[in-house]
Amino acid sequence: MNSSTGIASKRIRPTLDTKFHIDYSWWEREGRDLRVYLLSHLPPEQRDFFSEHRDTEEVDWIDPVTAEVKKVDALQRALREASKQPDFITPHLSLVDAVFRVFLANGNTPLTPVELSELIGRPPMTILRTLSGGTVYKGIRPCLDEE
Repeated sequence: MNSSTGIASKRIRPTLDTKFHIDYSWWEREGRDLRVYLLSHLPPEQRDFFSEHRDTEEVDWIDPVTAEVKKVDALQRALREASKQPDFITPHLSLVDAVFRVFLANGNTPLTPVELSELIGRPPMTILRTLSGGTVYKGIRPCLDEE
């Protein structure tokens, strides 16, 4: 098998059944600052806290079931809490931001455009066309490890 065949076999044409997720490695490859973008998804009061405490990377978190104390990323924890609020995903968000927030809220569990449509209230074909075009938005890409 030559190398061009190997590359072509990795390309997929996404469909309504293709699962998407946030490819966090995309952020690094593109030289973009993920933490800055993640901050934009926090409510203003939490955003203010992180702007005043830039060095806050880890915090102690107490598991409500086991009472075990664990070190967790403070920003990820704040996003998890924010995602539980009813106004975290609204019709006023851009499609890309709404999809990104769904993945933040669900722990980046891959979803199809049909499943995303049910969560953000946008047509599945619009989601598919946006996410499968020539531009990668905010690292949201098809899952390549599914066969």
